[in-house]
Amino acid sequence: MFAALLLSFAVIFVAELGDKSQLMAMTFALRHRWWVVLGGITAATTAVHLISVAVGHYLGAALPTHLLGILAGVAFVLFGLWTLRGDRLTDDEATRAERSTAPAFFAVTSAFLLAELGDKTMLATVTLAADNDWVGVWIGSTLGMVAADALAILVGATAGKHLPERLIQIAAAALFLVFGIYILIEGTFPAVPAVAIGAIAVVGVLLFGAALRVLPQRFRPPVMRPQPVPVEPLPSAVER
Repeated sequence: MFAALLLSFAVIFVAELGDKSQLMAMTFALRHRWWVVLGGITAATTAVHLISVAVGHYLGAALPTHLLGILAGVAFVLFGLWTLRGDRLTDDEATRAERSTAPAFFAVTSAFLLAELGDKTMLATVTLAADNDWVGVWIGSTLGMVAADALAILVGATAGKHLPERLIQIAAAALFLVFGIYILIEGTFPAVPAVAIGAIAVVGVLLFGAALRVLPQRFRPPVMRPQPVPVEPLPSAVER
């Protein structure tokens, strides 16, 4: 079991380096507290990899994934549009939002659950479980993915402290849209090379952003409208 754990940890950790899951983790870390993001990733990864090892151990084959990939892509496009739209909170709502982390946790968990179903790490876990101890594979693959994504969360959380909220919102929305388009194309046309899919996704988001920029200001998302210049108060008679 220990050998299977170490093997699975190494394989999944390396597979996750530079993968879309790390970029997703970084994006969520720009918007939410790091422990909420890490908790959601851990919950989703534990569930997905339990399914993976069950498939590998008992069936020796992967679940059909094209429909799951398409659903995940649609979900990420919606995440991107919602992030771009933004939310307006009253002071009381903002205070409650600061105290509550449940919505963010479920958003992260559901996003990673959809994205990882049918992903290469799930298929790698299925393959490992077919020839190794399934408990070791489950624990090792889960730890490997969580460790890789924790690195991305650290980067995202650190960057978020030094970036303006407006830039974070636009960047997060753009990344979600890229993920969504990428997953949609990958699920619909699995034979297309990953580099080509990535290029199409990036170009598509750039064109979408350019289209929004040429719209009249009232039709743009609030985050893409010019910000009002703060007016300096006039000096009082005492100050003069």
